[in-house]
This record gives sequence, structure tokens and C-alpha cells, in this order.
Amino acid sequence: MKFPGILITAAPAGSAASVTELTVEQLPPGAVLVRIEYSTLNYKDALAICRGAPVVRSFPMVPGVDLAGVVEASSDDRFQPGDAVLANGWGLGESQWGGLARYARLPGDFLLPMPGGLDARRVMAIGTAGYTAMLSLMALERAGLTPARGEVLVTGASGGVGSFAISLLAARGYAVTASTGRLHESAYLRSLGAQHVIDRAELSTLGKPLQKERWAGAVDSLGGATLANVCAAMKYRGLVAACGLAQGMEFPATVAPFILRGVALLGIDSVRAPREERLAAWERLSRELDPAKLELTVREISLPEAIPAAAELLAGKVRGRLIVRL
Repeated sequence: MKFPGILITAAPAGSAASVTELTVEQLPPGAVLVRIEYSTLNYKDALAICRGAPVVRSFPMVPGVDLAGVVEASSDDRFQPGDAVLANGWGLGESQWGGLARYARLPGDFLLPMPGGLDARRVMAIGTAGYTAMLSLMALERAGLTPARGEVLVTGASGGVGSFAISLLAARGYAVTASTGRLHESAYLRSLGAQHVIDRAELSTLGKPLQKERWAGAVDSLGGATLANVCAAMKYRGLVAACGLAQGMEFPATVAPFILRGVALLGIDSVRAPREERLAAWERLSRELDPAKLELTVREISLPEAIPAAAELLAGKVRGRLIVRL
């Protein structure tokens, strides 16, 4: 049986991505064969498609950190043919063939049952971006963040994680400040629930080790100088969830915010999070996301459109989420 998929192969100049015909026999070993209905295009997928290494750890590789579909065959007792399932993280699109193909064969531990009230399209409209935003919110609230403590900053606000973080925080009563490099998207960010919108330029150039106290909490998907400035401008015992590195992997900060203001920096890992935490995050997402606001964040594309869209995503030209119809 042949089916379409994006395949990244090694090339003299690094790597090359193309839509090609694959066969089930080519799929890596796994207990569960899934017929994929929808996948997504995330920042990491765009890096893999456009640049290959270091995201892609072995060639050839099918990118796609997310997938949702139906079990076609299974030797894992937890899953039966016809079951609706989803998967994200676990090295999909990096070390394990991912979701940007019509079929995937995966270990049963990678899969979750479809959350109640969601279908393949809607769960991929949420995808890793919404799941990561929820993990960030859960970590902040476990550490003691409440709406009464003050404003919460969301960086990279026009991106997938940022858009979901705004919606989730606002729905729980938090006053949200959105930081974006696309101020023309201010109306969109306010429609998601942001009360204030600031230019990312305020945070993107490294400032003083300690700055004016501004926020009680933050969700940062950028890293780099932005994360250092966010930490430096937190209120006493402020909480920062770090979940991305779109600006850079470096962290040019000092210990001042942590030892003089008691700021806590919480690392968010969406790739290897325990199953129980994943189930809890998806259950909350199924309840707490406003379906109307969810549609505001989504643009649906076909598999061939995913390759040029990856370049747009890396160039910062994509608002919200890209979901890929298989």
C-alpha cells in the first residue's frame, strides 16, 4: 500500500524535504498502525523541513511532532482497530517518524485516547502548542500562581503557544499582557483575552540584571535575552514558565532575580512528560478552551502546502496554528 508523506533525506548541502510516496513496509517498527487524519506544522517541524539537523537526528525522516487519527491495526491490548488516538512529542519528527504522512507505526506508549468532545481536526488545532501552553499553566498554578497575584506576561504572543497561553489564562481570570513583534495583530490578541499588548522590542535587547517589577507570572516561548529580561522584571516571588527557544538557546541572565526577589524559573518539557500529566493536560484542554477562540488561531493547509509554509513559519509570518489535512 502506497501513501503520501513528507520525507526529509540527507543531501550534499545538508538535507532536502519533499512530498513522496511511502509504503507501510518502510515505516519503523511499532505495535500500533495509525491512519492519520490531521497533523500540524510547528516551529520544530519547520526547522526540520528547512534545515534538517540538528532537529532531525537520523535520515530519512518524516517530520511532524503531532498526529491524530484512527488505529488501523494493533498488537497492543490498550488499542483496538477503530480507536481514535493522538500522539505528540516522544521524538516524533526527530528520532521517530512523525505525523506528516498518511500512516504512522508507533509504540503504544506514545498514544493517548482521543479526549472526550474532541475530534482529530480539533485536537490538532490544539496540538503541541496548546498542550505546551496548558503544561505551562499547570506548572505555574502548582507553584502558586493565582489571578490575585497580578498580571501575567506571554511572550511570542502571536505564535501557537502564545495564542493558547493567552486564551487559557484569560479564561481562568488572569490579566494578560501579550508581547509580540507584530503589533498589527493587537486586535487578534485582544480577541483572545489579552488586556495589554506590548512591542517585543521592549524585551528583546538585554537590559539590567534587575528591572522594575512588572509581572506576577510569565509564559515564555522565546528564551535568549527576552527570557533574561522577563526574569529581571518579575515581581517578588514571580513565576516564569520557560517552554521554548525561538529567540535562542542562550540565557544571558544573572542570579539577581532568583536570590533577591525569589523568582522561580519553571522548565516545561512537552516531549517526555509522563502519561498521567499528558492525560490531565488534554482533559483540561477539552474543557477549558473556547471552541470559537480556537478557530481564530487555526489555518488548515494540505500536505504539499506544508513545505513552503515551513519557510513562512521560520520567517515569523504565521499567526497562530497551522494544521495539516492528511
